[in-house]
This record gives sequence, structure tokens and C-alpha cells, in this order.
Amino acid sequence: MTITQLKYVLAVAEYQNFTTASNECFVTQPTLSMQIQKLEDELNIVIFNRKKKPIQLTPIGEKIVEQAKVIVDESNRIHDIVDQQKGFIGGDFKLGIIPTVIPTLLPLFLKAFVKKYPKVNLLIDELTTDDIIKKLSEGHLDAGIVATPLENEAIKERVLYYEPFVGFVNETHRLFTEKQLSVDNLEIDDILLLEDGHCFKDSILNICGTLKKDSPNHFKLESGSFNTLIKLSKEGLGMTLLPYLHTLDLKDMDKKYLREFNSPTPSREISVIYHKSQLKIQLIEALKTTIDGIIKGVISFSDVKIISPLQK
Repeated sequence: MTITQLKYVLAVAEYQNFTTASNECFVTQPTLSMQIQKLEDELNIVIFNRKKKPIQLTPIGEKIVEQAKVIVDESNRIHDIVDQQKGFIGGDFKLGIIPTVIPTLLPLFLKAFVKKYPKVNLLIDELTTDDIIKKLSEGHLDAGIVATPLENEAIKERVLYYEPFVGFVNETHRLFTEKQLSVDNLEIDDILLLEDGHCFKDSILNICGTLKKDSPNHFKLESGSFNTLIKLSKEGLGMTLLPYLHTLDLKDMDKKYLREFNSPTPSREISVIYHKSQLKIQLIEALKTTIDGIIKGVISFSDVKIISPLQK
């Protein structure tokens, strides 16, 4: 039994296809199939039911895969231990970032990080919070940047910054004449929301309280992007809430629709998260230090009230 054989087993279990798995492992399909067959012969078991389409794990195969994940994950950490001991900051660093953060935060820190740490191969993926947590647990990611707190015992959180919510209110809206917004004046019935799956939407629902399902004037209109919500708001379909960093890129003509909140400003907590067994701490620290140095000059709000993305 070898680590390579276990990696091949995990690839087939994930992609449920020998050809796809071999491509992901950068080997030929016959080589991958032969190594898995050798492992099955050695253990005198059948890991995969090859008659099923797509390929499925046998009952014993499911148990083998669970243990293989642990073994492969721990073997990968040997390199991390050596790098940490040497103080080396380099190698692959797989980072997941949620959709409502990546378009505004990434341009702020990416160039500085790459310049300061040229030996790091930063691999970035845009993912939902649930997917980031799943991939952290499976070892497919080293860290993530998400809205917190998560209340997940297996995940460690380190706060990067607190990002205020800002109202975007069109001329016909009842709150347009207000210089500052109050949480008490918000009504979920006329707030345009991101679609389900975005933790930013969950935070807004927590600001406003429970959705009024019995309101006769309410219509449900959700979108996958802030830009669409802004356009809809300008058409008079309701107001929306934006993360502060997103407002910095608005056209000057649209900034007249922005309304900040009274103190304490409702805000979301953005953190770098990683699995409790993660050993690439030197890379995580390098990422946090880079973002810390940049974000302090961009967000200067001091009196904030953190709104959790967890639904109450």
C-alpha cells in the first residue's frame, strides 16, 4: 500500500470516473487503474463497483476512503512541518473567498501579496461559505475568507476587518430624504436581496428581523449580484444594502443614493478561516498581515455592531 495508491482511490471516489481521475492526477488511465487494482488485490477487497455508472464505492470502499483521507492529509502535512520549521513562505496556498467579498477585497491585496511573497503559488477559488468549510475539512483548501462567526468547532477564525452595511436608496423611496439610516426604520418588504445561498442576505435578514410573509404588498425579488440590485433600486423597485467596500467603486452619479447608518453601524465581520489541524500557519499569517496593512487605510469605522450571518 502506498500514499500514491490512496491518492488515486480518493480521486476516483471524488470524480466517479477513472478517466477524469487520471487527468486530475496527471497520470494515464491504465496506470491509475492498475495501481488501484493492485491495492484491491493486496487487501483482498473491492473498493469500487465498476459496473455502476457513475462508478460507486462498495460498503468497504466507503470505509477505506474515509481512512485514506486521513492518511493522505497527514502525509501532506509533513512538508508543511518542514516549511514551518525553516520559516519558508512559499509553495501552493489554496484560498477560497465568498462571492460578496472577492470582487472588492481581492484587487486591494493581491498585487501586494504576490510582490511580497513571490515564492507562494496562490490558488484562489470563489466559493460559498458552505463549500469553503467542506473543502477545508476535506483538505482541498488551506484557508478561506468568509463572513463570521461560524460557530464551527473544527474551524478557526481570525478577524481581518469589520465591514459596515450601507444603504442604497432611490429618489422615490421613503428613506431617500434621510441623511442617515436607522435599523429601526428598515422594512424587509422593500429591501432587494441577494438570492439564497449568500450569507450577506442572511445578515440583512438578521438586521431586519423575520420576513413578513403576510404582507399583501410584498413581492419577492432576489438577484445574484449587487450590480443588478443597484439597477433595480434605481428603477424604483426598492432599496438595497451594500457592503462598504462595494460602494467605493460606484460612479459619482450613483453615490448620491448612498446612506450610512447611525452609530453603532451594523457591520459584518470578515475573517480568514482554516481547519484546526492546518499547519500552513506561516502562509495564513502572511495573508492576514498583508490584508491588515491595506484595509486599515480603507475602512475607518470604529463604532460598529456586528451582524452575524447565522440565521437566528
